[in-house]
Amino acid sequence: MTTRCSDVQPEPLPGTARTGATFVLMEHHGPWSRDILDGGTLAHTECFRDIPGFTLIRKPGRAGRKPKRLRNVYLVFAAHNIVEHLEVPEAMVPNLDFSGPGRNAAHGATTLDAPVLLTCTHAKRDQCCALKGRPIVADLQQRFPDGHIWECSHAKGHRFAPAMLLYPWGFSFGRLNNEAAAELYRYACNGLLFYPGNRGRTTLNAQEQVVELAVAEKLHQAGEAVAMDALSTTGTRVRHADGRQWEVSLECIEVEGVIASCGGAAKQGKAWVPAQVELLTTPEG
Repeated sequence: MTTRCSDVQPEPLPGTARTGATFVLMEHHGPWSRDILDGGTLAHTECFRDIPGFTLIRKPGRAGRKPKRLRNVYLVFAAHNIVEHLEVPEAMVPNLDFSGPGRNAAHGATTLDAPVLLTCTHAKRDQCCALKGRPIVADLQQRFPDGHIWECSHAKGHRFAPAMLLYPWGFSFGRLNNEAAAELYRYACNGLLFYPGNRGRTTLNAQEQVVELAVAEKLHQAGEAVAMDALSTTGTRVRHADGRQWEVSLECIEVEGVIASCGGAAKQGKAWVPAQVELLTTPEG
């Protein structure tokens, strides 16, 4: 019997998020080939290759498998905490301006005031995404029928399935159950950072993701609610909007038994973990 990669959980989650600042999410009913840019999914693949963070999305169940002339498209500018939404034909998407927010108003783009939550269900990439992703996104859709809840193509990290992405802030999540995923979405709707299952923020590198989440963990353990935009991280320094600052030291550890994909062999990996979290300054005022 083949061991599913997401059933083996030796790695810590912080520091494993995908990276990037701009992501383009386009509705596509499927089917999705193993690589959505391998020529097996889109009619004119070459037009989409240079689109930043290009990801396919669809609604769960039968509703998401119906072809549509106009596609829901989200333009994510994570560095600005902005998501824009528009509906355009597929052929129009490569012609949009991805250089920053506010540049596609002529095509009907509007700024969302609600979070977008994606769950990877890309079965041809890895079976864990279908087995664990589809039930959780279906449950979320039932709980939040008016929410921006979508299935998505490869989200990086199927070994952490269900792999989830939260925009506009660009946080990645893994290993959540139905109740935790619903709580994540409720937190996001209220502008609050959800710590459990958090893999990090896409605008940070792997080490900075670990640094930021080490502080978030401290605040979570203290029962402190943290606004999505409260923490800013540069290198090993984390700053809170209220003036507090922390210095986080890291160490690199070896992790045994990592299975990157279903059917793969267990290998040794490495991970950054916090060694010490030091509070440098107290709140202002």
